[in-house]
Amino acid sequence: MIIFWIVLGVLVLLAIGLFNSLIRSRNQVDEAWSDIEVQLKRRYDLIPNLVSTVKGYAAHESGVFEKVTQARSQAMQAGSMAERLKDENQLSGALKSLFAVAENYPELKANQNFLQLQNDLTDTEDKIQAARRFYNGNVRDYNTKIQTFPGNIFASMFGFTKREFFDIDEKGPEGQPVKVEF
Repeated sequence: MIIFWIVLGVLVLLAIGLFNSLIRSRNQVDEAWSDIEVQLKRRYDLIPNLVSTVKGYAAHESGVFEKVTQARSQAMQAGSMAERLKDENQLSGALKSLFAVAENYPELKANQNFLQLQNDLTDTEDKIQAARRFYNGNVRDYNTKIQTFPGNIFASMFGFTKREFFDIDEKGPEGQPVKVEF
């Protein structure tokens, strides 16, 4: 009878440890996503200033400005991870168009405000990429825990669900980095 209680005690301790490990992993995924959102907000905040600066030099390019503004608005309102990913890819594509327009205006490329915004956006894009890699690493670890034995048993019992990766379409035009160098 004592062996039964010892085995039961060990199993309970293992279950508690596994449950706590799942909670830790889920919290790390949430924290990593928060880091991405901070950088995306910074990016959203830079875009209106960038559009205004370019607009001053290339006023007749209104279609590009509308596309960037609309893409920014959609990205800010995205709900699910799939929507967020699609909208962020569209925003990256719109920013590429904006920088392509800027290439045609040498006086704009020399403007200090534009250069500072360009540097800030480059820095932000680098931080988004790093945050995305960190998030995806945490998602990979979390998903592995909830899909492998015995974690899968506890995960299904306590409602832990698989998380989606935050990846870009490397094959499409959105998958190429935003070119901000002149």
